[in-house]
Amino acid sequence: MPTRLRTRASVAAGRLTAWFSRTARLGRGGVIGGRVTLRLDPKALRRLGRDRTVVIITGTNGKTTTSLMLTRALEALAEVAHNGDGANMPDGLVAALAAAPEAPYAVLEVDETYVPWVAEQVQPAALVLLNLSRDQLDRVGEVRMMERDLRAAFAGLSRTVVVANCDDVLVTSAASAAARPVWVGTGRRWSGDSVSCPRCGGAITHTDREWRCAVCAFARPEPTWNLDGDLVHTPGGRQVDLDLRLPGEANRANAALALAAAHCVGVPPHTAAARLRTITDIGGRYRTIRRTRHSVRLMLAKNPAGWAETLRVLDEDTPVVVAVNAHEADGRDLSWLWDVHFERLRGRQVVVAGERCADLAVRLCYAEVPHWSAPDPVSAIDTLPPGGVELVANYTAFRDLVDRLPDV
Repeated sequence: MPTRLRTRASVAAGRLTAWFSRTARLGRGGVIGGRVTLRLDPKALRRLGRDRTVVIITGTNGKTTTSLMLTRALEALAEVAHNGDGANMPDGLVAALAAAPEAPYAVLEVDETYVPWVAEQVQPAALVLLNLSRDQLDRVGEVRMMERDLRAAFAGLSRTVVVANCDDVLVTSAASAAARPVWVGTGRRWSGDSVSCPRCGGAITHTDREWRCAVCAFARPEPTWNLDGDLVHTPGGRQVDLDLRLPGEANRANAALALAAAHCVGVPPHTAAARLRTITDIGGRYRTIRRTRHSVRLMLAKNPAGWAETLRVLDEDTPVVVAVNAHEADGRDLSWLWDVHFERLRGRQVVVAGERCADLAVRLCYAEVPHWSAPDPVSAIDTLPPGGVELVANYTAFRDLVDRLPDV
């Protein structure tokens, strides 16, 4: 069968499978549709990505947020193919590209473990590396192994601009191998996974916004883009006011990286920033919903670095429901609970929920945080007095809540 005909037939079969999945209410269809397409045509990703300007977004945290930001920015130029449902493995990427066959641009959120293969297939114009930290050790593995794999992949991408967060030591180590790095200073504060140098093992020392290895020459590069509060300083010496409608330093850092990537593919920073201001939630994150007597703000946190950022943006006077599951998509290993500074929750009303609420309750006991348990997160909301509630959940717990809460 000719190459193009095979790809078209594979995409058609994938779309039919996806339609059947949705019609039978077996799932949303994107993943299974992409899986069928790849099974019938293993080179479908390469062929569907051909003749497009592709940007890959990867990292431990912030992929979905940053990919949406960049998609909004690039839509100022033309239609954009985007896996906005968060399906960031090869089958989800194929489904996203197949759904927008005429889009000249594609923004693909890619799971870190698949970046070397995906990048080789689509040869992206730009790749954004946000951060690297521990995440799902039972699936992803040790973060320094991930850094080495990414470093080797970047060394082979001679035409790709790698937009990288130079305040993350592991990101800098990986992106230093790129032929065309663009460094962005974000001021990110998580350093729990980079106390030693990834090149020689020496201690990493921090002074103000600088860091360096105490033994070898490895050090923070000078960024050409800088985040300073709500302002982004661009290479041309100009300032862009973000004025985001999303809370927290993490989202401002994501926005700075998105602006730099958008600039690399032709969107002026002020144009991109204006489009970022239209974003109010990310797949339900940060959205506030009404449930009978309560106003509930929904937030997602999946690993120690993500929890650190989320705990900082919680309202200090508002009760909190914390929900944790441990499905395959979350990671079965819950040892990361002991790396989260739950002591920040002291002095609040706290309810623990989710399928692994008992594990979470033990952790909060050691953190000296008074709490009570209600395994069902929706019921947990109802145990609190009328008013505002902050609800923080990990991946599958959050996904289930988004599906349930609008209907209750």
